Amino acid sequence: MTEPIKLHIGGETPKADWKILNIQPGPSVDFVGNCLDLSQFADRSVSEIYLSHVLEHLDYAKEASVALTGFKRILVPDGRLMIGVPDLEVLSHLMIAPFFSADTKFFVMRMIYGGQTNPYDYHKAGYTFEFLQAFLQQAGFDRIQRLPTFGLFQDTTEKKFNGVPISLNVEAFKPADLAAPPMPTA
Repeated sequence: MTEPIKLHIGGETPKADWKILNIQPGPSVDFVGNCLDLSQFADRSVSEIYLSHVLEHLDYAKEASVALTGFKRILVPDGRLMIGVPDLEVLSHLMIAPFFSADTKFFVMRMIYGGQTNPYDYHKAGYTFEFLQAFLQQAGFDRIQRLPTFGLFQDTTEKKFNGVPISLNVEAFKPADLAAPPMPTA
């Protein structure tokens, strides 16, 4: 059996021990594909999944659940899922702050809806911790918690706007197998 991999979904920058899955080919991309179709990965073939500001590009009606279910399938038991998304609650407060100029609020609006610089840069959903927690629970994840940082990549999960972190960073785990492996017979 091969050793499980660590999978960075939507990444572009290489990091030791991590493989990159991206919808667009690139020099550091190991797997080209969409996170809605993880058929190129076997069940229980991934120990950790990291995605920074990817889930909001999927619709909340169906695609988010399809992706989360796929993540659970490819994770090993007790596998770790790390998701960073724009924090809708924080961004909403920034949007209505009376002391920001129209230009500043326009920038905040782009963080909510996506930069819209290419066909993939549109946001279809917004998440608060409670929303994301419910989606994760529905997909069968447990030990769900909010983290200030993952400390893995220098990316949008670390971004601050006017000193305020704008990323909702959540860790969840695939439950460990409840059944013990069969005992060998003599």
